[in-house]
Amino acid sequence: MVGFEGRVDYRMRIVGDLREIGAARWDALVAAAHDGHLPAFLRHAFLDALAGTGCVGGDTGWTPEILTLWQADHLAGAVPLYRKYHSYGEYVFDWAWADAYRRHGLRYYPKLLAAVPFTPVAGARLIADGDACREALAAALLDHARQEQVSSLHVLFPRDADARALAAQGLTLRRGVQFHWHNAGYRSFEDFLAGLAQPKRKKIRAERRKVAQAGVGFRRLQGREISDADWEFFSRCYEATYAAHDSTPYLSREFFLSIGQTMPEHLLMIVAQVGERRVAASLLVRDHDRLYGRYWGALERIDCLHFETAYYQAIEAAIDLGVAVIEGGAQGEHKMARGFLPVPTQSMHWLAEPAFADAVDRFLAREGGLVSAWLDELNERSPFVGSAGQRR
Repeated sequence: MVGFEGRVDYRMRIVGDLREIGAARWDALVAAAHDGHLPAFLRHAFLDALAGTGCVGGDTGWTPEILTLWQADHLAGAVPLYRKYHSYGEYVFDWAWADAYRRHGLRYYPKLLAAVPFTPVAGARLIADGDACREALAAALLDHARQEQVSSLHVLFPRDADARALAAQGLTLRRGVQFHWHNAGYRSFEDFLAGLAQPKRKKIRAERRKVAQAGVGFRRLQGREISDADWEFFSRCYEATYAAHDSTPYLSREFFLSIGQTMPEHLLMIVAQVGERRVAASLLVRDHDRLYGRYWGALERIDCLHFETAYYQAIEAAIDLGVAVIEGGAQGEHKMARGFLPVPTQSMHWLAEPAFADAVDRFLAREGGLVSAWLDELNERSPFVGSAGQRR
């Protein structure tokens, strides 16, 4: 047990296994921090599945160090924190910083990372039951980084309130861009297309026509409709697509089977097939008002199949389900041509070495200006008709 001197009302404890806290206690805190809503990627079931199936922990380079604050037996606050020995699976890139450390004879790894592994989705990172606890978490997090003598601390995709609390502790803001699709109350996919500029409509229709002419049809499976056989097929597709790029998947078949059992209400699978032969699949994670397009794979190469399975089928699902937003994952300016618009993202960073901290602060200030200018440029190139874009 580690005492937290900055707030005498709280005790800090580092937890290596989320099961020590328990699902009910953890999920209650997460829901309280999100106005009663329990987001999929911060659920105990999701984070525990990552650890329980070996996607994090062990020799993966992700060592859980969940930072918690307690008042007696009450869990008042927590940070999904990991000790990292590389920078894979983060989607906010600091490889150049690590290389600069190496070239100067300094050790960059391990570092501390507050994030949901492999998931570029915004949410609470200082998971607190109030503003006072959020501020205490920010201070405790930085104290922990200093005490552990790590090179740096990184907080990825925090909400605004968390970013402000971290900035008050001296962490520096880094800006980024993602591309999200917004539902303007569309009645159908054609209604969505009607809002796009004519060249964009033409391109999307041509892409969808190619897939249809190849004889590809689609099934949409939700929750418990997804069988173990479906999970096995999806995993084959997911693994095959990584292999085609000479890469290793972050997530395992066991992980997908686990979340399929423990949080099916958050899951939507789209299966592509030619006749009875299944050829591809995408998996979307659903919250109360959003779909997250996170996972995809194919066993056969069919022109435009990725766009159809991962984007257009997701848009049709969002319209049918009344979902407000689709988040398409990290990066991807090409998504604009398919109706996704630029959205700013943020992360917060602290480096222990003063000279490098000053250099990174200056770099982030310059980079932030470039990102702001890029956002302005992207917004000027909206694929939608008229300056109001999709907000009809």
